[in-house]
Amino acid sequence: MDEEKIIHCLRVGEIAANCWIYPLENSDGNSMRPCAVIDPGDEAPVIIDHLRKFNLSPKYILLTHGHFDHLSALPELAKAFPATIAIHQDDALYLGPMAGASHKATLAAAVGAALDDDFFPGAFEPLPEAGMLLSEGDELGPFRAIHLPGHTPGSVAFYDEKAQILFSGDTLFCGDCGRTDLPGGSREKLEKSLARLFSMRGDIRVLPGHGPETVIQEEAARGLSYYM
Repeated sequence: MDEEKIIHCLRVGEIAANCWIYPLENSDGNSMRPCAVIDPGDEAPVIIDHLRKFNLSPKYILLTHGHFDHLSALPELAKAFPATIAIHQDDALYLGPMAGASHKATLAAAVGAALDDDFFPGAFEPLPEAGMLLSEGDELGPFRAIHLPGHTPGSVAFYDEKAQILFSGDTLFCGDCGRTDLPGGSREKLEKSLARLFSMRGDIRVLPGHGPETVIQEEAARGLSYYM
């Protein structure tokens, strides 16, 4: 396999979130190959060193949703590389200078207690604003944004239809789905989002926010009742 076309996965942070690095076509002839970084969850130095090792430069930093374990590396990554940061408009409250309150509320709900700023400290640093607030169907490079509310109001998948690859965030895992008991979560909306994914082509590779990859047909075969 061509090394340059390998999709890189780094499992980062206390919750082992998947940070995906997706090489893009180098149409500009730059010495560093452009890429998309999807969900830089933590351990910014690890992500930055990996990008430099493989001569990759982020053109896009794409967030499947706004939870702290998917963007804590964002402040350092955005300083190291000028890239377009994109998140769905319904999760915009997780970015920008006032985002710390949203992350503290999510953390407290996740563990049932208040936490200090030493836990996922990147989520409490001044966070950059999004360069692009996404809506259903928006396109960035090879991707189309699919709005999949439920885990959060602004959860999305990034779908490369040509390659039949879908980055599902925390909406769909291998044999599981995202929780709905955190602020903004909705079991009813997640059920509809899963049904939408299960109606897509069965051979689509699903690269989730946690755990191993899967394919649509395997998850659809389990049926909605399995997840809900």
